Amino acid sequence: MSKFLVIDGSSLMYRAYYALPMLTTSEGLHTNALYGFTMMLIKLIEEEKPDYIAIAFDKKAPTFRHKEYQDYKATRQAMPEELAEQVDLLKEIIEGFNIKILELEGYEADDIIGTISKLAEEKEMEVLVVTGDRDALQLVSDKVKVKISKKGITQMEEFDEKAVLERYEITPHQFIDLKGLMGDKSDNIPGIPNIGEKTAIKLLKDFGTIENLLQNLSQLKGKIKENIENNKELAIMSKKLATIKRDIPIEIDFEEYRVKDFNEEKLLELFNKLEFFSLIDSIKKKNNVEIVNNHKVQKWSKVDIKKLIALLQDSKSIAFYPLIYEGEIKKIAFSFGNDTVYIDGFQIKDLKEIFEKEKFEFTTHEIKDFLVKLSYKGIECKSNYIDTAIMAYLLNPSESNYDLDRVLKKYLKVDVPSYEEVFGKGRDKKKLEEIREDVLADYICSRCVHLFDLRKKLMNFIEEMDMKKLLLEIEMPLVEVLKSMEVSGFTLDKEVLKELSQKIDDRIAEILDKIYKEAGYQFNVNSPKQLSEFLFEKLNLPVIKKTKTGYSTDSEVLEQLVPYNDVVSDIIEYRQLTKLKSTYIDGFLPLMDENNRVHSNFKQMVTATGRISSTEPNLQNIPIREEFGRQIRRAFIPRTKDGYIVSADYSQIELRVLAHVSGDEKLIESFMNNEDIHLRTASEVFKVPMEKVTPEMRRAAKAVNFGIIYGISDYGLSRDLKISRKEAKEYINNYFERYKGVKEYIEKIVRFAKENGYVITIMNRRRYIPEINSRNFTQRSQAERLAMNAPIQGSAADIIKMAMVKVYNDLKKLKLKSKLILQVHDELVVDTYKDEVEIVKKILKNNMENVVQLKVPLVVEIGVGPNWFLAK
Repeated sequence: MSKFLVIDGSSLMYRAYYALPMLTTSEGLHTNALYGFTMMLIKLIEEEKPDYIAIAFDKKAPTFRHKEYQDYKATRQAMPEELAEQVDLLKEIIEGFNIKILELEGYEADDIIGTISKLAEEKEMEVLVVTGDRDALQLVSDKVKVKISKKGITQMEEFDEKAVLERYEITPHQFIDLKGLMGDKSDNIPGIPNIGEKTAIKLLKDFGTIENLLQNLSQLKGKIKENIENNKELAIMSKKLATIKRDIPIEIDFEEYRVKDFNEEKLLELFNKLEFFSLIDSIKKKNNVEIVNNHKVQKWSKVDIKKLIALLQDSKSIAFYPLIYEGEIKKIAFSFGNDTVYIDGFQIKDLKEIFEKEKFEFTTHEIKDFLVKLSYKGIECKSNYIDTAIMAYLLNPSESNYDLDRVLKKYLKVDVPSYEEVFGKGRDKKKLEEIREDVLADYICSRCVHLFDLRKKLMNFIEEMDMKKLLLEIEMPLVEVLKSMEVSGFTLDKEVLKELSQKIDDRIAEILDKIYKEAGYQFNVNSPKQLSEFLFEKLNLPVIKKTKTGYSTDSEVLEQLVPYNDVVSDIIEYRQLTKLKSTYIDGFLPLMDENNRVHSNFKQMVTATGRISSTEPNLQNIPIREEFGRQIRRAFIPRTKDGYIVSADYSQIELRVLAHVSGDEKLIESFMNNEDIHLRTASEVFKVPMEKVTPEMRRAAKAVNFGIIYGISDYGLSRDLKISRKEAKEYINNYFERYKGVKEYIEKIVRFAKENGYVITIMNRRRYIPEINSRNFTQRSQAERLAMNAPIQGSAADIIKMAMVKVYNDLKKLKLKSKLILQVHDELVVDTYKDEVEIVKKILKNNMENVVQLKVPLVVEIGVGPNWFLAK
């Protein structure tokens, strides 16, 4: 049976316009409706494979419905100017697809669709109507199905007769009566006042049609009967307005609507003009050569590495995109000049000759993991490279991820398949061998060919924001450092881990015994329900916080309950120890390689502050406030038996950055004189000589010093120090009275954030803070604290990254065997050979203390030991 695809052009055009963000070309032409509609059209043709196709549009002239009811659609707003400028271009695109457009003065697109679908039915065709308006459901029959876009334009729901009945409990033809009863606000069809969809459906289930309902009003009672009696004419008129006409005077020669080949030349010209580069992929496919973004793509099933090198030889600038699947590089595409080559069936060693050349300049996306895979195979990339993911991260470090499909869509308005669209997710995730080769090739090539354009676009923004130095001298060189750290790994002593595991088990058993004795019975301490019963019913402790499922026993609640019963401290310790054991002892063992090393994945595009993060395992979060947490560091040892761990830690780097950016004379003086900054602050805040400062005063001053960096409130300080809010406020006021430069800096940076929407670090790293002008007090206050802290924490991140690059380069330049293996907060850790300890200490101290010139000196404390614990 032949299939006729009929599209409601007007409806889908509006849907596309409102579903997508306001896209524009580089020349300022609005394109969101054009792009969305075209994407939908290509998808429909590919998925439905129709034999015939037509697209119907409304005409501007009034229709017969306006003559019936003067206020028909009277409440509709005029077409937005940004959409109006796209209408003619949309029709040009449709003509490029060789699809006929249908319009008829005096009638709506719905009437054209209704008539065509009826004529096609009579020809025994299968009809699919695609629209954004559920009015079309009245057309559904055994031969007509309707697809309605339900979210944006990408998701559509298909209705046949059964689906309509299941969803709405009425037949397709009763949809006309439904509109007659309840009306339609969007079309300004009145219906009967105060009758909604639920009531209308019930009436139609009882009476079938409006006419039958009006003939049997005696069966109704009360207000509903009176309401319908008073509005009979309105119901009949509304039904008439809602009825799609299926016999309008239009002649159809079906052969004119048969699907034809696209006019490639016209569509290429339009897509280039509109900058729809990714959509070019969908209209140009021939044999083993494909045109993607004006690139000729060659697909090789078996790589001839010499042929590839010959092709690359004359191109200094090369883009590549690999497919890494289950930890292995499986496919790769290279773009150079106007060519792209996609290859599979290769071994990693085949890539050695390409990546170990020094003449190339590579562009790719998220390169670090690729370099790690090469390095494990003994291949070290010797050419320069730019990572477009890192560029996108610098432009907005608060994004949830920097997947290439998202970045291309944001900056080039290009739509390519996401990883999940190709591979699926969860239970539906496909194996590599289950995906067709042409799908994989399209996935990789459609990404690779856009990398040059993406790099150019992002670099323009980077330069505009004065972040080129940050990119080229810090972030890009850091990729090599992180790769090296990850490949080197940190050696662990299994015996120490086993010993600690046993000690923690013994301590946990002791704690549980104490808890059970206090309770008088055994229960599951890990169960929030059973724990809350013990705390709040057995012990009658005060309820701090309730949840949907009962009383909260989270860590904040437990901390507040400590003064009421000693057993709460035991519960807190139990939780800390069980987490410590599962995460940092039992959790390490399965991650160790054959050399007893763990290889953390270091990421530089996760934190909005610019800090590096560590996962699988997280080596930056090992708790060191508790003794067992500190002891875990004993298990981290050098790779050689007579080697050492050298640790270099910045002393109070964030306070030193605060002194620099604020220019506060007292802070600067303290650091220049190498004073105990917390002692000096205590002296200033409590207005006593330094020799009379008590340990308690110094502790409070330390909390104030670090609290100021994080924009702490009097409430937060009072909670941290367990003092009254009045005292906390006095401490903060005294601090600002003495450190006026800090107060002025905070006011200045918050003002800058309010005016510009972002703050910057000493290296021009940006942090956007959109909530800074929020009307919501809580959001605004939090944003102001962020504005105070981000330049300080971000500048500290800049400094440690610069130091990492310099330390790594010196170790490499001097051909030392020692390796930089970890960065934790403000600390660098080097796995050091015995005969290199002194030179490693000099490299660390010299580079870390002189990496940047601040108004105060940077000070580094260096420790050396046979393990990480003893090196601190």
